[in-house]
Amino acid sequence: MRALGLAALALLVAPQLAARGDPRAETVAHGLAAISDPELARGDYVEHCAGCHGVQGLSAPAKLPELRGRVGYMMCTEDTRAYLLRLPNIAKSRITDNQQLADMLNFMVFGLGGESVIPGTRPFTADEVAHERRFALTSASLVAERQRHVDTAIRKCGAPEAFRDFYRPR
Repeated sequence: MRALGLAALALLVAPQLAARGDPRAETVAHGLAAISDPELARGDYVEHCAGCHGVQGLSAPAKLPELRGRVGYMMCTEDTRAYLLRLPNIAKSRITDNQQLADMLNFMVFGLGGESVIPGTRPFTADEVAHERRFALTSASLVAERQRHVDTAIRKCGAPEAFRDFYRPR
């Protein structure tokens, strides 16, 4: 029953991928299946992230990175993955359970990032979260670090040049 619910969620999250037989649809479904409690993960996202990034991952007009259809590109290398986990609001999150935080991040990446997820992308694990949280970035280093990892995502992972923009005004 849970697998069926997650498959349905994957179809809602990225219907255009599934309709085209896009290999990213399978990766998105696999990433969502890694979430132990999908409702809690979505609730955690809404409580801890949506205030700035938007419930649907659309932050504009706020000048913050949009997540919808974009955050998956940051999963393409070990360094870009680690960057997401080292962001201050992630690494220092009030969510202290590493599996719960991994689930929320997997909801964000696979649920909101959908079409930007590269086939074969691995979901975050509790161990990976626990390890990277120890190396939290400071707000002083965020702009330069983000630019470096965005450049990597464009160069190595097929992210569009427009990924350089923090947000897309609507």
